[in-house]
Amino acid sequence: MWTTWGLFALSAVTIVIAGTKLSQYGDRIAELTGLGRLWIGVLLMAAATSLPEVFTTMSASLLKAPDLAAGDLFGAGMSNMLTLGLIDLLHRKKRVWQQAAFEHTLVASLAMVLTGLAAFLVLLRPDIEHAGIGLSSVLLLMIYVLGMRVVFRQEDVKRRQREQEAVVEAAVLAADGPVGRRAALRWASAGFAVAALALLVAAPILAGSAREIAEQTGVSATYIGTSLVAITTSLPELVTSLAAVRLGAFDLAVGNLFGSNAFNMAAFFFADAAFREGPLLSAVDPAHALTALWSILLMNIGLMGIMYRVEKRYLLIEPDSMAMIVGYFLGLWLLFR
Repeated sequence: MWTTWGLFALSAVTIVIAGTKLSQYGDRIAELTGLGRLWIGVLLMAAATSLPEVFTTMSASLLKAPDLAAGDLFGAGMSNMLTLGLIDLLHRKKRVWQQAAFEHTLVASLAMVLTGLAAFLVLLRPDIEHAGIGLSSVLLLMIYVLGMRVVFRQEDVKRRQREQEAVVEAAVLAADGPVGRRAALRWASAGFAVAALALLVAAPILAGSAREIAEQTGVSATYIGTSLVAITTSLPELVTSLAAVRLGAFDLAVGNLFGSNAFNMAAFFFADAAFREGPLLSAVDPAHALTALWSILLMNIGLMGIMYRVEKRYLLIEPDSMAMIVGYFLGLWLLFR
């Protein structure tokens, strides 16, 4: 029993450290290539910090534990919204939600559409597959790709040019020079690859130990995946978002969280590819639909918080971080019941 918990803790710490380093190197790569903060958060940082979920769910699928895999992806959506509520609550100087760019509403909407569709597919339980992969997972991946294309086209049109960022970027380019930038980019890419390898090694251990914990404690794999595994694999998002908020990079933090929720639904494709017992979404417990729908409710609170731009604050009639935090724990209690 203690050996299982020890392996779980060790793999969790490894995932947190590697995921954090992965985010740092990803941020450096984006800086050297000249990408903006919103793009960094929505695509590069979201994909980087979601690698623990991807590797862990693939490992769970290989272990024939579909509920653990689905619970991790759906539960990560709730955990990311808990993180959004926490960073807004802890950062009292400015409301994080209201400081984020309005374009995040498009990313949040995409995440909610994908999560809602995934919940529908879990309840529908389609058994159509091709080459061992369920067409439901392929559909989620295709909608994600198309949705991100829309987001990027919107960002191309409405991306705000900030004078401070332009000055900083110009100073970095002038200080490093072309040769220095190439060397720094190679170093960042190497660090990114090493951190990804560490995640690849730790994720199967985390999935295996979580499955044993579920069997030893008698708690369902659905709940273990949604709570324990999802929180652990979402820790890189928490660490990265807190660091971004301290730097005043609100778009980076918010984009990372909503972008991760959208990316996690597309990650069902990779989990399905690793699951050889048929379509993954038709093999999981229908209770996962409750997690998905609750995640959508929490994302709606965050979406309203971004859209709510009134200067004066009114008690009990505005979206608030406490509502999101309380809603997260209420959702876990309902799932446990």
